[in-house]
Amino acid sequence: MFFSIIIPLYNRPQEIDELLHTLTQQTYPQFEVLIIEDGSKLDAREIVDSYKDKLDISYYYKENAGQGFARNYGFERAKGDYFVVFDSDCLIPADYLETVKNYLLEHRLDAYGGPDGAHPSFTSVQKAISYSMTSPFTTGGIRGNKKHIGTFHPRSFNMGISREVWERTGGFILTRLGEDIEFSIRIHSMGFKIGLIPDAIVYHKRRTDLKQFYRQLHFFGRARINIYKHFPAELKAVHFFPALFTLFLVLSLVLNLVSNPLSEWCNTLLAIYILLIFFHSWSLNKSAKVAFLSIAASFVQLIAYGLGFMQDFWKRIILRKE
Repeated sequence: MFFSIIIPLYNRPQEIDELLHTLTQQTYPQFEVLIIEDGSKLDAREIVDSYKDKLDISYYYKENAGQGFARNYGFERAKGDYFVVFDSDCLIPADYLETVKNYLLEHRLDAYGGPDGAHPSFTSVQKAISYSMTSPFTTGGIRGNKKHIGTFHPRSFNMGISREVWERTGGFILTRLGEDIEFSIRIHSMGFKIGLIPDAIVYHKRRTDLKQFYRQLHFFGRARINIYKHFPAELKAVHFFPALFTLFLVLSLVLNLVSNPLSEWCNTLLAIYILLIFFHSWSLNKSAKVAFLSIAASFVQLIAYGLGFMQDFWKRIILRKE
């Protein structure tokens, strides 16, 4: 089985250096790497060239069109039986491809996804962000895990498709705003078999501070409405949770300002929620600092997603503006 690893890149040369270093350590050697530079001003050509004696690697530069179409550009040039997509801010364990190969030989899958986690080298903020994106006490509980809700939809930071899937689907039809979810839904609707490979984990660095994380999650909230415009049935009750949480916070603030008796009830619920996040994160990360930061990251995640969701829900569904 030969893998083609496709990585879109935009102004992140340092990230790709770290990712490529992890790929040199893969225990399964049958793979190529395609770097698609998507119109970057800070290109990574020299860094990629430095790996040509260590990896079967190709570098392509194209005009900026977004990560979805950059991946299509890579699919068109890939030689593999299976195409693997990573985000440039991931670190890949040495046994990743070995794990995927062994799983696919035992279980026929046309497309797969894997979970993400925090690497020991991550900063405390990155570990807290990783916690918020994988926690059962946030929307992270519905992503890349064994107990996901509903049909599993691989995400583009860690997903793979067979060559047949690419040939029949034509790849991504959106370039951003939930392009990976739309692609996963379309793969499933065409009768292909999709599954989670639980041990095919990647270490996803995501954003390095909470301000960048807020911007990313606000974008994700808007992306959910974009998915709804293509597949209305895919808007589930759980997707309203961040928006309802944000409205609850606003209500709690108002009730406290006017000294309403209901404020004590709201404060108690918030205190319980904060304690659940703190002790759950502490049990996983063995760090009080990361646990405290996990509270902040979880609130940023829910508020940013909720505001982005409400913004485009109002604009694109209520007002019907595109």
